[in-house]
Amino acid sequence: MLAIDTCDLLGSIAVLRDDEVSSVLTHDSQEDYSCWLLPAVQRCLSAGGARMGDVGAYAVAAGPGSFTGVRVGLTTVKAWAEVYGKPIVAVSRLEALAVQAPDGAPYVAAFTDARRGQVFGAVYRREGKSLTRLGDEMVIAPGKFVEAAVELSGGKKISWVSNDAGCLLTEESWKARENSGEQVEIVSSVLAPAIGRIGLAHAAAGRFTDALTLDANYVRRSDAEIFWKGGAAHGR
Repeated sequence: MLAIDTCDLLGSIAVLRDDEVSSVLTHDSQEDYSCWLLPAVQRCLSAGGARMGDVGAYAVAAGPGSFTGVRVGLTTVKAWAEVYGKPIVAVSRLEALAVQAPDGAPYVAAFTDARRGQVFGAVYRREGKSLTRLGDEMVIAPGKFVEAAVELSGGKKISWVSNDAGCLLTEESWKARENSGEQVEIVSSVLAPAIGRIGLAHAAAGRFTDALTLDANYVRRSDAEIFWKGGAAHGR
């Protein structure tokens, strides 16, 4: 499994064999993904003792994240699927955060900074070793995300996970959860290994995403769409 995450500046690539991570490479520069990705994939494959022809499937982060980053990752994987005839598994970055939650609580709330005073977030219910998302992924003010997670969980205990907890900890609605003993578990921003493991589980169950229908999950509308609709509303 070749797993890639290009959804924000903290992107990564991983090669996995039978749930074991063979190699990982992180995007630790300001270089655009359009320039960085393909050479980085070759380096990661070589480090894992593999070639592109050895890859059986691709796991790709489909968002939420930056519009440009998500598009680069999905377009690249679509091209590989066409050239090499291998299947694709689309994975949410929020699920890749959620699977890193510690055991103990029946619900998991995963979130990451979406800038503009908002977070990307999702709430999951544990079902054995798997997670089932409750409701839609959202882009929302941090305090409102806390309220939404509490409502979706029915007020039961929640494991909170993030790679950037600071955007939530000062919220008044968080204080009640903190006073009840809950805390935010800081998990790795290097998500390609988790994306790869989720991809392997989906592949084992035969749950693939057709290259023609593979689409980005931006959650938030693009600036271009917002400005265009705003202009249209004012007759411009």
